[in-house]
Amino acid sequence: MDPLIIAIIVAVFTLIVLFSGIPIAFGLSFVSITLLVAFEGFQMLDVFAETFYAGLNSFVLLSIPMFILMGMAVANSPAGKDLYTGLDRWLWRVPGGLVISNIGACSIFAALSGSSPATCAAIGTMGIPEMRKRGYSDQIATGTIAAGGTLGVLIPPSIVLIVYGIATGTSIGRLFLSGLIPGFMLAGMFAIWALIHSYFIDKDSAKALKNRTPPTFKEKIEVLPRILPFLAIIAGVLYVLYGGVATPSEASGVGAFLVFVLIAVVYKIYQPKKIWNIVKVSMKESVMIMFIIAASYLFAFTLSQLYVTQSLAQSMVEMSSNKWVVFILINIFLLIAGFFLPPVAVIVMTSAILLPVITQLGFDPYWFAIVFTINMEIGLITPPVGLNLYIIKGITPDVSLSEILKGSIPFMIIMALAIFILCVFPEIVTWLPDKIMGKSLGF
Repeated sequence: MDPLIIAIIVAVFTLIVLFSGIPIAFGLSFVSITLLVAFEGFQMLDVFAETFYAGLNSFVLLSIPMFILMGMAVANSPAGKDLYTGLDRWLWRVPGGLVISNIGACSIFAALSGSSPATCAAIGTMGIPEMRKRGYSDQIATGTIAAGGTLGVLIPPSIVLIVYGIATGTSIGRLFLSGLIPGFMLAGMFAIWALIHSYFIDKDSAKALKNRTPPTFKEKIEVLPRILPFLAIIAGVLYVLYGGVATPSEASGVGAFLVFVLIAVVYKIYQPKKIWNIVKVSMKESVMIMFIIAASYLFAFTLSQLYVTQSLAQSMVEMSSNKWVVFILINIFLLIAGFFLPPVAVIVMTSAILLPVITQLGFDPYWFAIVFTINMEIGLITPPVGLNLYIIKGITPDVSLSEILKGSIPFMIIMALAIFILCVFPEIVTWLPDKIMGKSLGF
């Protein structure tokens, strides 16, 4: 049978299975086994267990549960509240300062946790009621946190970038460096929109901000001892990663240990029950991601065995002589996929197909990884699956989902603009990793 016809069968069958509501890992495994048996025969069952195990047989994978543990320890302590309070006290004079404080808190918390949902829930629980109390509209209050939470998939250490690195065989350290400047650029663009909104759109909130009682210098200083140690951990983890001192797995393990030490010393969280709750939640999240990675490895093996990956890559390259046309089509595909599937699922399902296309067209794989990730950020605040929207809805049940979505739309536009900027100036992504680690020789 023609590989392209097989590709269509695979695509339709996969979508039917995933939209049935079955968990992604089980769905991908079922699709893979069914297709292998249908096209290659029952003898392919012999390679199922070996291939599934091979998907998890990587030392780098240890960094995922460690970074998740690190993030959950922060999320289950008052650290998020202190980050938010500190930024709010230092930025109170800035028009739209409370919105910018929330974006800043999301940026820092994202760097600590590497998780978008954790960032959204931790900062949103405190930030949204404060913004609404001080006169900010429901749209800007909810939209800011929904979008700010997405920074967790871009600002290192990002679980999504780790999964991308494992799925594509690219350097995780280099991916982290590649995401650093674009991540803070995006946070800056969010902050600029907050200023514009406060000056020209939501003037009532600006008036409310001016009438606020200013925090004292003592109040500004007293929160710093609780914030600075966590920031030092971020800096330390990034330093040992980029300086070649430790591998991602080693850095994540030490980072998780130090965060546990800090929450014990600073917040007195050392009771076995509380520690076990953190470990239990982290374990569930880690097993879910690991299972998806193993299933995706089996799915990628199936696509390659049926020659789907190779034929699709060739067809996409031949589709147009202009590489930017192909790139735009890929972005449209990723946006649509992100509407329905979480970032990890999209990465593990599509990276095996897209990476050969991107490299054959002459695009830098690390630059594309960041563009890919921003596409996934948009999906996190876009229905029907937009995870961050539902987290915000849970925090503010009295605000309609349509209002939250309206508040998120300007940030979606900003993310699309960020992709355009990175296309025009790819050095924003490539300069820092090239400066620290030398020129990339492909991957």
